[in-house]
Amino acid sequence: MPDPGSSPLPSSGPPAAGSFAARVLADALAHGLLPARAAAAAAPAPASAAPAGPPVPATPDPPAAAAAPALPATPALADAAAGPAVAEVPAAAGFPTAPAAAESALARVLRGPSGLGTASLRLVPRASRPELPEPPRPEPVVPDLPGVPDLPGVPDLPEPSDLPETPDRPAAADGNPIPGLYHHPIAEPDPVRVAEVSRRIKRWAVDEVQAYPPEWEDQFDGFSVGRYMVACHPDAPTVDHLMLATRLMVAENVVDDVYCEDHGGSPVGLGGRLLLAHTALDPVHTAKEYEPAWAESLSADAARRSYRSAMEYFLQAATPAQADRFRHDMARLHMGYLAEAAWAQTEYVPEVAEYLAMRQFNNFRPCPTITDTVGGYELPAELHALPAMQRVIALAGNATTIANDLYSYMKELQSPGKHLNLPVVIAEREGVSDKEAYLKAVEIHNELMHLFEAEAAELAVTCPDPRVARFLRGVAVWVDGNHYWHSTNTYRYTLPDFW
Repeated sequence: MPDPGSSPLPSSGPPAAGSFAARVLADALAHGLLPARAAAAAAPAPASAAPAGPPVPATPDPPAAAAAPALPATPALADAAAGPAVAEVPAAAGFPTAPAAAESALARVLRGPSGLGTASLRLVPRASRPELPEPPRPEPVVPDLPGVPDLPGVPDLPEPSDLPETPDRPAAADGNPIPGLYHHPIAEPDPVRVAEVSRRIKRWAVDEVQAYPPEWEDQFDGFSVGRYMVACHPDAPTVDHLMLATRLMVAENVVDDVYCEDHGGSPVGLGGRLLLAHTALDPVHTAKEYEPAWAESLSADAARRSYRSAMEYFLQAATPAQADRFRHDMARLHMGYLAEAAWAQTEYVPEVAEYLAMRQFNNFRPCPTITDTVGGYELPAELHALPAMQRVIALAGNATTIANDLYSYMKELQSPGKHLNLPVVIAEREGVSDKEAYLKAVEIHNELMHLFEAEAAELAVTCPDPRVARFLRGVAVWVDGNHYWHSTNTYRYTLPDFW
């Protein structure tokens, strides 16, 4: 096959979509459909006024499960670092109509340092972090919106003029990004938080749930999960909030490793193992005679111990709706695992469309959708269930999952057996070279990213609820942090020689 050449350089997104978003926002402002306060709501409160939200106890006391030992207490830690600042948002009044000025304003409201439609959805760290006293927590104030119930714990948002000045672009972290892969560089995660999360998660994994034997310690350390989660959740009010996401991430990887892949996993009998593990997240309600046997089973292996403990901590901070959302997203993930396992058992290579459908379920989705719990607030269930919100979440999960396929390509080629990923499926089903298949997968990722950003920007304008804007921003920041971790984790990932 002819050499397709190098993949395209990263772009800033389709210009037509950017101008469309500018016109939509300008028209909404001109007709009084988008109040200045809704535009300001796209940014979180500055670091000096951290948002109030569901409290996470500094010394967790997980609810007791039958026949399961109590978990050790976690010491309190003051917030290890000031939260990131937000970009200045111009006041809605006098929004310019000239194309150049509209683009400049749109870049502040709907875009980040680069890329379409992410300014109101991204966090930009301060150039330096001043030492600040413990900030006062303001009284919750939630705007009156038709059809949306009151939500406690969401602070009043500052006027645009109150927001601090920040650099136009954060200093990019070092890494080895895939050439031509559309992404947004981020600043290095706060090293103080990274160190503390790394210390806590290792203690939890070793002492509380025995997630891995001593001989796997180097692999656990190489996972760098503390750096991963701090990069994905820079708006977490405290380290305790960060630990909610970190425990769940480790638990999900334990299940993947010991049930599905690297450490004794097998497609044979996977359905039964996953179902029983899922009951650690979604408890069984059964006859009293059989409850003790089920409760005892939750300590049977590392996967179930990890799921049970991580979920107990999560339930202390999450609302019932947030917990139910997470359970459903994990059921989606487990269904994707089962589809891939069935194909492995029958040695079936799916069509590209079939593979992409499977990857919408075997997917990162459960990770970014807890951004509100980790951030200390709640996106109400009726807003989460909006079809437009569901599309944005799906596109974000699909794009990040294809990025994982691309970064883990060499790792999987060097592993025993045949691993399905998007480049492998494209090469086999479309009869192209490995290089052509890989570069086409890069293009598919980029298309999904542009769709995600355009749909998120449109939803932020058409549904000007501050909780929607904040949730969308949290998902976008998670996507960027996820890419950062993949591109900088040289312990796990290397790139093919296709450039």
